[in-house]
Amino acid sequence: MQIAVYGSSLLSSYWNGAATYYRGLLGAMARRGHGIVFFEPDAFGRQQNRDIAPPDWAKIVVYEATPEGVRDVLGQAGDADIIVKCSGVGVFDDELLDGILVNGRAGAVRVFLDVDAPATLAELRQNEAHALHAALPALDLVLTYGGGDPVMRAYAGFGARACVPIYNALDPATHHPVMRDPAYEATLSLLANRLPDREARIEEFFLRPAASLPGQSFLLGGSGWHDKPMPANVRAIGHVPTAAHNVLNVSARAVLNVARDSMAEVGFSPATRVFEAAGAGACLITDFWNGIELFLEAGSEILVARDGQDVVEHLRTLTAERARSIGEAARARILAGHTYDQRAVLLETVLAGAIAVRRDQPGRT
Repeated sequence: MQIAVYGSSLLSSYWNGAATYYRGLLGAMARRGHGIVFFEPDAFGRQQNRDIAPPDWAKIVVYEATPEGVRDVLGQAGDADIIVKCSGVGVFDDELLDGILVNGRAGAVRVFLDVDAPATLAELRQNEAHALHAALPALDLVLTYGGGDPVMRAYAGFGARACVPIYNALDPATHHPVMRDPAYEATLSLLANRLPDREARIEEFFLRPAASLPGQSFLLGGSGWHDKPMPANVRAIGHVPTAAHNVLNVSARAVLNVARDSMAEVGFSPATRVFEAAGAGACLITDFWNGIELFLEAGSEILVARDGQDVVEHLRTLTAERARSIGEAARARILAGHTYDQRAVLLETVLAGAIAVRRDQPGRT
């Protein structure tokens, strides 16, 4: 298959949490022999903050974030078998969505890849003029990187022909155990950009525990925290490039995952950070969300907290030996059932099915 993807960025994780997902999933598809072209805008300083070089398994097209630049790249879908518009490109999202429906060859499969389905569905409920309302009946397929049955049912209710979750996963070549670094040592570390729909949960699950444990050290990575008041034992280090994620994950006693509000409410939405940390063999503490057991077993492969006090109790009783045991068990579980190579097998099957449906309906445009 030849696959054309319009997304936020594959080259930069700067203000772009989806980068790891794109790299892992599309790289796995390329290893299975599929051609990948990724179109990304020059926006939000991402091109000035690249953390990987253009990979040899994909053609990357960087375009100007202007109406003219968008029109130009939409015309480059060419002979692609699959044309994908990702959510959250950040600029000209509606124009890109409309554009994939009228550009490319008539028989191409048109796909919307939603990397924040709970938030997108909330927008659809609140805004009858949302571009997806008109686009969904014409799209062949909606893919999401989380959400499970609740998201699938919701998208069907809005008129999607089909909706299939392709969950986040681990790329073992990228995220794996490394040597610890004293510069990243902490009792608890968290890697998360400052976002309005997650900040209150981070206050509860990270900053409140830090204030309750003044003798312990806390490390916060991610953009946007420079002016946030924090306890004295919290060290905010700003944006952490992908190449440093492994050492950050292995150098702390435990690593915290905090879901965004909408993802926690819907559940079945493990963040990329979960798989990155597990792949490095880190001991994970996560806020509670439905569906955790589909990926990791609470108590033996991950620690679950329903509030900040639970985080405090986990940290008070977590020995280095138990943390190591939990991290090793998590890594084994993820390697056995949740790698991007395994996700690519599912995605390949789903896309082949969509192509077959297209062929059986030659009159569709």
